[in-house]
Amino acid sequence: MTSDLLIEYRDVDVLRNEHVALQAVNWNVAPGEFIYLLGKVGSGKTSLLKTVYAEVPIAAGEARVLDYDLTDLRRKDIPYLRRCIGIVFQDFQLLTDRTAWANLDFVLGATGWRDADERADRIDAVLRLTGMTNKAFKMPHQLSGGEQQRIAIARALLNGPSLILADEPTGNLDPDTGRQIMAHLHEISATTGTAVIVATHNHAFTHTFPGRVLRCDNHRLLE
Repeated sequence: MTSDLLIEYRDVDVLRNEHVALQAVNWNVAPGEFIYLLGKVGSGKTSLLKTVYAEVPIAAGEARVLDYDLTDLRRKDIPYLRRCIGIVFQDFQLLTDRTAWANLDFVLGATGWRDADERADRIDAVLRLTGMTNKAFKMPHQLSGGEQQRIAIARALLNGPSLILADEPTGNLDPDTGRQIMAHLHEISATTGTAVIVATHNHAFTHTFPGRVLRCDNHRLLE
């Protein structure tokens, strides 16, 4: 398998609840790519993304992510893999009892950043990148859905990942805000060289924000 690829799957089967979600998946992701993962609800999009960060095990085949062999991944190495991947969820998953800033600081502390000044500098950097500097000390309930998702994107960027996974990132947003979030993810990929994989059922985004399009259909991943 080729070390310069971020993701490399060969004949991978993905199971969910002992049922086949996807089979014989062959999939490569190179640095800086912007990729859409299309498909209906239940087609396997989320299950495939969850294999990338070792939430769902590989049932068969060969799979490497960021030089980690997913078929032979030790439990103690999973946090190190996940530290290299930014994840953006549909429902934001912010801690509701603390400010946006404190949400970001919590993640840095949990991933090994010990120096308070370095943490503050990094938080400032990702807030600038997401246009959220002036919202840093708001509580999540004081932010709109789009603003919460921007903080979630800032959180995904904290550890400088080479790969961001966004699972239905616009699913809880109105259409205009959803387009703004997609534009933001597209811009991040273009300006930082981060590969971004977006699972969505909104085909219109593929015309507005061009990228490579993959489809989950009938237990297969199709290009």
